[in-house]
Amino acid sequence: MQIKSFPFNPFSENTYVLYDVTKECVIIDPGCSNAQEEKQLKDFIETQGLKVVRLLNTHCHIDHVLGNKFVADTYGVPLEIHEDDLAVLRAVPTYAAAYGFPMYAEQLPEKFLKEGETVTFGETKLEVIFTPGHAPGHVVFYHKDSQNVIGGDVLFQRSIGRTDLPGGNHATLIQSIKTKLFTLPDTVTVHPGHGPSTTIGEEKKHNPFLT
Repeated sequence: MQIKSFPFNPFSENTYVLYDVTKECVIIDPGCSNAQEEKQLKDFIETQGLKVVRLLNTHCHIDHVLGNKFVADTYGVPLEIHEDDLAVLRAVPTYAAAYGFPMYAEQLPEKFLKEGETVTFGETKLEVIFTPGHAPGHVVFYHKDSQNVIGGDVLFQRSIGRTDLPGGNHATLIQSIKTKLFTLPDTVTVHPGHGPSTTIGEEKKHNPFLT
């Protein structure tokens, strides 16, 4: 499995394209917020000869969903989220303009992801792990074979997701990290929703929020 990330929009949100030798791919958290960013994503997919087969959100805060409609319309794929984040997604139009995105177009999900479910594309299988706290319906996607997690805004390099937004809960987030992520092997690489990647082992040792 190959992982390509794009830091999009003013929040520097990491949009991920995952693909394998079959050329099938999934797009996770498309944050493209303007025509230039949409073109960057589309050009990569075309250059690599990829076929987009799934559209996934780790969670539905505005910076992670700005490109949902573009991806759904361009590639004809339904949006998939955890049901507990539907209210978070539905709230985005109420504040998008205030955040500087007056042209935001809502894309609603057609499928709900569940804890323990396997997301498949090509020859690749991702495990859905439920990790609430930053958002009530937050999930991460774990690829056991390559020891990679697409982690959204749960765990960052030397930091954790904020919990002061609606639906956030600090104690729940800490529990999610310790019981869901920290039970994975230390060698697993975490690809977060913002900033550089890290590993489970590094964060166990050095994350000041989790010592």
